[in-house]
Amino acid sequence: ETHIERRLRRGSLGFGAVPAANEEHSMLAQVAPADLKSYGLIPELIGRFPVLTYLNPLDGPALRRILTEPKNALIRQYVQLFELDGIALTFDADALDFMVERALEFKLGARGLRGICEAILRDAMFELPGTGTTRLHVDRAFAEGKYHAEGGPSLRVA
Repeated sequence: ETHIERRLRRGSLGFGAVPAANEEHSMLAQVAPADLKSYGLIPELIGRFPVLTYLNPLDGPALRRILTEPKNALIRQYVQLFELDGIALTFDADALDFMVERALEFKLGARGLRGICEAILRDAMFELPGTGTTRLHVDRAFAEGKYHAEGGPSLRVA
């Protein structure tokens, strides 16, 4: 943001500053190749980018949709994995909300959802097959317990 500010000659501090709620997002929307060069990327690499753009961070409803709606959604993948072992996997809405909340809390985005699901379901994937269990229902209490037992709070923002 500071490189973009410098290029646009707009200060974010002082008497002439105009405070805005989404100042950071509006600054990033103005990104240009010169900003990447001043940030430290080499021109040979910058020249290989056909388009420069900025994406807004995903919100809770978008993460929830990513988790459940696409044809190859994470939840559907896990349901299918468990079906291979004869186990019917179901999720409460609260458990899905918990996963989304963790992804938002640690700013992990859509890619972080897989790690969160993995932390919650890892033990069940390896321990339940062969035990005769035919159903696994994941509610919020189960998700919280497994997530915290797997060291979920140790996740950090990059």
